[in-house]
Amino acid sequence: MNNTVSKTSHNSLWVITRGQRTRYSLALIAMGMASVFTIVAPLVGMYALDVVVYQDFSLGANVLVSLTRELSGSDSFTWYLWLSAAAGVLLTLLVGVFSFLKSRWAAIASEALAKRLREELFRHLHRLPAAFFDTADSGDLVQRCTSDVETIRVFLQAHVVEIGRAVLLLSAMLPVLFWRDYRLAWLSICLMPLLGVGAFVFFRRIKTLFEITDASEGVLTAVLKENLTGIRVVRAFARHDFEQDRFSQRNKAFRDNYYRLNKVMAVYWCSSDFVATCQIGIVLIAGGVFLVEGSLTVGELFVFISQVSMVIWPIRHLGRVLTDSGKAIVALGRVDHILNAPEESFEPTPTIGRGPGTINVANLDFSYPNGQAILRDMSLSVASGETVALVGPPGCGKTTLIRVLLRFYPYQRGQVKIDDLEINETDRAWIRAQIGVVLQDPFLYAQTIDSNLRVGRPAAPHEDLLEAAKDASLHASISKFPKGYNTMVGERGVTLSGGQRQRVALARALLKDPPILVLDDSLSAVDTDTEHRILTALEQRRGRRTTLIVAHRLTTVRNADRILVMDNGCIVQQGPHQQLAQEQGPYRRLCEIQGALDESIRNDLEGLDRG
Repeated sequence: MNNTVSKTSHNSLWVITRGQRTRYSLALIAMGMASVFTIVAPLVGMYALDVVVYQDFSLGANVLVSLTRELSGSDSFTWYLWLSAAAGVLLTLLVGVFSFLKSRWAAIASEALAKRLREELFRHLHRLPAAFFDTADSGDLVQRCTSDVETIRVFLQAHVVEIGRAVLLLSAMLPVLFWRDYRLAWLSICLMPLLGVGAFVFFRRIKTLFEITDASEGVLTAVLKENLTGIRVVRAFARHDFEQDRFSQRNKAFRDNYYRLNKVMAVYWCSSDFVATCQIGIVLIAGGVFLVEGSLTVGELFVFISQVSMVIWPIRHLGRVLTDSGKAIVALGRVDHILNAPEESFEPTPTIGRGPGTINVANLDFSYPNGQAILRDMSLSVASGETVALVGPPGCGKTTLIRVLLRFYPYQRGQVKIDDLEINETDRAWIRAQIGVVLQDPFLYAQTIDSNLRVGRPAAPHEDLLEAAKDASLHASISKFPKGYNTMVGERGVTLSGGQRQRVALARALLKDPPILVLDDSLSAVDTDTEHRILTALEQRRGRRTTLIVAHRLTTVRNADRILVMDNGCIVQQGPHQQLAQEQGPYRRLCEIQGALDESIRNDLEGLDRG
């Protein structure tokens, strides 16, 4: 069972544009038509200028000359000018129509591709193993899914067809220029290779700067997101100045990197502007000389200046295209870093829908990806409907065992079975459907209480929801809210107290009604009276599901069928509360520390000590 890797690698235009290639082809065709009409329009002006300046209809366009004679009945220069103007307007209108179609099809295609890319990223992130998120920065991931995708979208919309436009204009222009005057044609393109080479060198230089700038922006975004999420901690510890300085440092680094980037871009733009202007100047001066010599007409000079201007700026603009392509390549690399990360493996789904909820662990060894060994040769068996508690010092492996059961991390040795199914060979979705988890610091969506309760069972009847809320000792608190179960809880449930958040999470797990319920220190934020009411309600449900309780307060676990005492990744004691409280060992020390011994047991122990 190997982890799967995303089959999508966005490393070429062909791959990126899959599914939208027809629209891009139509956009290229429309752009080609617009380029043709763009090239033809100055020719109409050329013929008009030559006819008027030289008073010679033989220099005019045959179609317009014939139409002029047919409409006016003579060689009327006024009619020829009006027809030339109408032809120019028509050609310009056609250029506008095809440019609109080109932009429309490119925009539709790029938006569709950006939408698909965002969905691929979101879907893939949900399939990545927990270890990926242990080292990833959430702020940076957000930037990759938003800012980087937007960079790719802009490139696909504005610049993919722009590259083709420059090539088509140049290809269509050269035959026209060489047809009119090969000497001026060579002079008209003499500086264009310099612009092309300059754009290529600029692109190579700018790519590295974009990578550095993008990385610094990701760090800045991460700091901002972290501060917004932990704003109450910042205020509680009066860290405003410290966090402001930290943000200012990241902001300064981002500014400096962007400054270096803009400086290089400014050098390119001013130098390319100079080269482009020189190219037009060469055409104008050389054309003026040829015009004086009589080897070039006024109309032909107009065509050369017009068409060179039409082409030189798109070629010069290739620097901008290459700039944005540099951004897009960097953004694609950052997006591919996510899409190429190995997904969680997929195993067959069991035919049974809901199992009895048995758990069997044998000789389990587990270490985190960083090499930290946590569980060592652990074995335990939990029967269906049994309530088992896990206690022990922090770091002994209690929460890690829960993570292993949920298949958040793969284990290195041993066996872990749920309902006699080896979890490494069983579909994760099925496993997680069998388990309802309540964490010490539960996550709540920024939605209503009702929506948060229905996360695991959206179609649950309202009566079941009320029963779960009452068992979690939550209903009375919600009833005091003006909007009741329709109360918005804010981001991560910020409008609720810690105890209320835990009780919402508990009610959510109870409403899901899984065969296995896991309470990971989930009552630590509630008062003793509320804890007692919740435990009493859970006691009445005993036997309906298998329950694992991780806790530090012994009042939470003393009524469990069995208590497992963990230390250093191993189970060092197990048994009911009465038994463990009388044995010498870590559990009795916990009882003594927390004053959890019953008076009768204390008297018995004092009697044993005297004996």
